[in-house]
Amino acid sequence: MLWRLSYAIAYRTGRAPWDTGVTPPEVVDLIEGPVALTPGGALDLGCGTGTNVRYLAEHGWEVVGVEADVRAYDAAHDRVAEVEGADVFLGDVTRLDRLPIEGPFDLVLDIGCFHSIPRRHRDAYANGVALRTTEGAHLFVWAFAGGGWSRPGVTPREMRDRFAPWFEPVGRIMGTKPTGAAWYLLRRTAVSA
Repeated sequence: MLWRLSYAIAYRTGRAPWDTGVTPPEVVDLIEGPVALTPGGALDLGCGTGTNVRYLAEHGWEVVGVEADVRAYDAAHDRVAEVEGADVFLGDVTRLDRLPIEGPFDLVLDIGCFHSIPRRHRDAYANGVALRTTEGAHLFVWAFAGGGWSRPGVTPREMRDRFAPWFEPVGRIMGTKPTGAAWYLLRRTAVSA
């Protein structure tokens, strides 16, 4: 659980560079762009301080965020307290069955959570997402590239295989920092979980 400790230290010291307080342009394009998704239910896994939970709710989505770090959760809770259609829960994204969230969700958003989950827990994450989505739902994940002992990351092949047969890849947007990072867009198939 070294990864959890590192996140806790980052939030405790105010040095969480990933938590910018700004919704990424890729998410804005998905929600407001020329082929924007129709608002529905959204699940933000590893929601941090709630920036994107609030953003989605302000754009007509009914949003649930899940965060494991207490300090980040407290900040998220405060950020969405007065926002209609937004809620956050303290919990483990690999154990969604222990939280009072059911879905189905039309969008699952993950900005930098999945890539830090130990590989042995990733199937539980994928199954939890599959159980809370139905055909046509989208999974939008930003992740580091795989490599190195300190940063497990993901590969395009893992994104395809880990979420099969429930999801199929429909797009990838390459990032520049860090090298190899990418946004992965997957769509839920008719296969039941």
